[in-house]
Amino acid sequence: MNQPDLFNTLALLRIEGVGDIVAKKLINHLGSAAAVLSAKKPQLLAIEGVGEVLYKNLQNKEAFKHAENELKFIEANNIKVCEYREADYPERLKHCVDGPVLLFGSGNINLAGRKTLSIVGTRQMTAYGGDFCRKLLEDLVPLNPVIVSGFAYGVDIHAHMVAMELGLQTVGVVAHGLNQVYPKPHKKYVARMEQNGGFLTEFWSTSNPDRENFVKRNRIVAGISEATIIIESAEKGGSLITANVANDYNRDVFALPGRITDKYSMGCNELIKTQRANLLTGAADLIYMLNWELEEKKLPPIQKQLFVTLEPDEQKVYDYLQKNGKELLDIIALNCDMPVFRLSSMLLNMELKGVIRPLPGKLFEAV
Repeated sequence: MNQPDLFNTLALLRIEGVGDIVAKKLINHLGSAAAVLSAKKPQLLAIEGVGEVLYKNLQNKEAFKHAENELKFIEANNIKVCEYREADYPERLKHCVDGPVLLFGSGNINLAGRKTLSIVGTRQMTAYGGDFCRKLLEDLVPLNPVIVSGFAYGVDIHAHMVAMELGLQTVGVVAHGLNQVYPKPHKKYVARMEQNGGFLTEFWSTSNPDRENFVKRNRIVAGISEATIIIESAEKGGSLITANVANDYNRDVFALPGRITDKYSMGCNELIKTQRANLLTGAADLIYMLNWELEEKKLPPIQKQLFVTLEPDEQKVYDYLQKNGKELLDIIALNCDMPVFRLSSMLLNMELKGVIRPLPGKLFEAV
């Protein structure tokens, strides 16, 4: 984004009454932020939703002073900026009506064509949640996903750290400007994260990590990824907000189940019970539900063994597919009377044995 365009877009976003949705509408109608700021009254009032109050606000030149100061900060600190119409703007976030007009970034972030997962959860992570998160990411290493989280205490920073240990790109979406680090004890992770990943935010350098900013931040975490994973959560918390936003965006949500008496499993259990999240028991669930297997593994074709020993339930599934041809995962589970999470792992084993093959669209067929 060139300097004049960035300057005018920053100024537009400082106008009272102009949020992301309104700014996009104005820019889409008139072509650029500069065109919006220089438009005549009849042009603006012809746009649906623009009235006298907004027109008057658009004449306020004070916004240019704020834009000039922010532009100086961006240039002095080598901040990377992308606008919602540009190629380097996260593709999935482009489809979110309330996605930010501008994203500010640092580090070496590359999301183009990459499988992206958001992992969030309680700040009071237990050993159960931590161990599961590590095992999940270890099993996903062959697929090389980008791991997104919020850089907060607990599940967030644990997901970032494990991703870094495993050589996976990881991105922290923060609720403040890039002139500061929050929480401060996490400053020691910044340089390492920026080597393979980095940080994204919609907030200016004048923004502090205020409470309401975290709610806004959560929509980016949910919108930027193909799926959101809730590792642990109490009955209320920011993770559940992220899950609800992901559902609103029609994204897959997965939750780690736990004992009904465990405080930090109550939120996850409720998401699963109310069908707002898929039950997550391991990487195989993600691979099959997101249909990543064929696209990402790129393994040589598995040849069926001449003599294959199948477990009784595997034989039941194989016989069903032999009789009915290719079928959806959920339909197989229903007709073979098996829970989806168990069937997912079973199908992976059967694929390795060479007796079934996955097809696009979460379909499977016997070989």
